[in-house]
Amino acid sequence: MDQPVSEATVGRLPAYLRSLVELAGRDVASVSSGHLAKLVGVNPATLRRDLSSLGITGTRGVGYDVKYLLFEISVVLGVNQEWAVAVVGAGNLGRALANYQGLASRGFPIKVLFDIDEELVGTTIAGLTVQHGDRLSEVVAGMGITVGVIATSVEAAQSVADQLVASGVTSILNFTADPLDVPDHVVVRRVDLATELQILSFYHQRDTAVSGGAGVPLGED
Repeated sequence: MDQPVSEATVGRLPAYLRSLVELAGRDVASVSSGHLAKLVGVNPATLRRDLSSLGITGTRGVGYDVKYLLFEISVVLGVNQEWAVAVVGAGNLGRALANYQGLASRGFPIKVLFDIDEELVGTTIAGLTVQHGDRLSEVVAGMGITVGVIATSVEAAQSVADQLVASGVTSILNFTADPLDVPDHVVVRRVDLATELQILSFYHQRDTAVSGGAGVPLGED
């Protein structure tokens, strides 16, 4: 991979991977850039540019070999191996994540859950015993956890992040509304569900206005 990969490209790779898994499951051997782009919801030029930045090119008249493309993107995303996950916060969101089998199947098995609520500590969720938050540093370091998911209150998030980082975690998924202060070598992705819903609301009202002749569609990037 000789050229840098943009954040926008990285953001689209999971969608490419998901569609390729579906194609491979149907024993599809090859796929054109146009068909794969349609499945993902991007234009073919964007898809070809994304794959080219990974050093991947298709064959004229044939397209891309599905299994090869699936393997290459899996390697780039690092999902050809397992990354042990710790979820901090065993409330509704934490329980939902623990029970979601799709994480493990994509290489991110949840290995441990933490909470400070005495009514939750010691209970079993998705086959995992909820550990007390006081043991976070000890357990995370001992289990070699690589990814931490913060599903706590906003007030507790920074303290949890500090403990995760001190325990060797370098990748954090933050479900709280506030940003985290972490060292430069730690990657944080923030999932703000309210913001995502507001974006969906924008597109919905935009499309409604356009269909009524009151608005103009957005152009493509």
